Amino acid sequence: MEEITDAIDRAAPEHYTRALPKSAQAQMRALVRAAKGDKKAVAAALGVDPNTVRRYLKGQRKHPRAALRDALLRELRKAWQPGIRRQARKNAATSTGITVEVWAYFGYRAPAGTTDEARLRHLTVHLPPQWAERLFAAQDKGASDQKMREIMAEAFQENYFRDSSGALEVEFTGIKAIDVQY
Repeated sequence: MEEITDAIDRAAPEHYTRALPKSAQAQMRALVRAAKGDKKAVAAALGVDPNTVRRYLKGQRKHPRAALRDALLRELRKAWQPGIRRQARKNAATSTGITVEVWAYFGYRAPAGTTDEARLRHLTVHLPPQWAERLFAAQDKGASDQKMREIMAEAFQENYFRDSSGALEVEFTGIKAIDVQY
C-alpha cells in the first residue's frame, strides 16, 4: 500500500476548478481522453478488460460495481485537470510547502542512554518547499513507498524532531493515517 503517494494524490482535488464527471460513462471518457485514447492502458489501470471500457464508453453499461467505481474515482482524481494540479504542486514546491497530518509510529536511533522504542504520535507539521519538491519528484519518478517514507522521516527529523547533537535519526515504523495539504 502506498500511503504517502495516495495522501499526496488525495490533496489535489482541493485545487480543481471544475467538478469531476458524475456518470460512469463521462468518467470513463475523461480517463480515455487523459490516456490519449489508449483504452488498454485505462483498462489496465482500472483492473478490468478493455471490452469493459468500451461498453462504458458506448453507454451499454452504466452502473459499475463498487470496486470499479472506486478505481474509476481514484484514477480520475489522478488525471483530472493536470495543468491545475501541476501549478498547485509547483507552487507548493517553490513557495508554500506542504502540511502533513499523520498518526504514525516514529522510531528513533539516538545516542546511548535514550530509548529507541517506536511510539504512536499524532503530528501536524508544515514542511518547507524543498521537502514538497523532494516528495513530488520522488512520486513522479515512481519511488517506492519505502523511499517516500524515508524522505518524509528525514523531513520530520529536520523540521520537528530537532537534536542539537545531530545524532537523532527518525524513521516511520508504521502509519495509521496520513493526510497531506498543499
